[in-house]
Amino acid sequence: MLAPVVSVCHGGGPLPLLGDPDHAELIKSMSERVPKVLGLGTANAPRAIVLVTAHWSTRQPTISAASNHKLYYDYGGFPPETYRLKYDAPGSPEVAQEVYDLLEKAGLSPKLDIVRGWDHGVFVPMMLINPKADIPIIQLSVLTSASPAQHFAMGRALAPLRDSNIAIIGSGMPTLHNLRKMFSGAFNERQVQIRHKAWVQSLTSTIAIENATERGTKLESWREWEGSIDAHPQGGEDHFLPLIVCAGAGGDGKGVIFADKTMGLEQHTFYWT
Repeated sequence: MLAPVVSVCHGGGPLPLLGDPDHAELIKSMSERVPKVLGLGTANAPRAIVLVTAHWSTRQPTISAASNHKLYYDYGGFPPETYRLKYDAPGSPEVAQEVYDLLEKAGLSPKLDIVRGWDHGVFVPMMLINPKADIPIIQLSVLTSASPAQHFAMGRALAPLRDSNIAIIGSGMPTLHNLRKMFSGAFNERQVQIRHKAWVQSLTSTIAIENATERGTKLESWREWEGSIDAHPQGGEDHFLPLIVCAGAGGDGKGVIFADKTMGLEQHTFYWT
């Protein structure tokens, strides 16, 4: 049995942890639906989770490799209690080395990092998904190149981890992360809505492609899809990239998709089991 691959929307900063009403559907899915996908609380629960975060961009794939990591509160302007949050899941130098070896074998020149804390792309979703904090987490960066081919190759390289019951989570906002347009009300404009509908159709139909090679080829041209700039502005691809890693790790098989209204707009979760 293969461990799952899940690409989640982590929401806006720490708002999901504050019970924000505009995140209610997302909070419910992260607290109930995603744990079921991962098999938490069952004999099939993963022995570790590799989590690809949109909030860590590096030139080379970089892997958190300490036994324990502090939290990195990489947001601003939130209540004081959000800077005292704790998530005490362990790291795993052993699994980090497995990740390193697979990425090195694929020619991706990875690095190990024992200093950087877990950013909110890690601890916000994981506090909802697994509040017990009893499964080791290995944080993995995305690449400053934003190359879809490189990120898909990262996922393909990591796929063998699933055979040894290591799950892979991508944490970003894959459907939509354009804060300027989101907060300006631009998505209420008809032409933007038309483009966004076309974008969501391209995205969901691509993730539903069963053949992994075909899926990867289609994702290489995602910037050419109608509505891509509305969803992820030029230079702001980071919140889409964890999904591409997941699409590579998912292998052959149709991705499953569900949507949650988040901050007034639909955000999707994608997974392979």
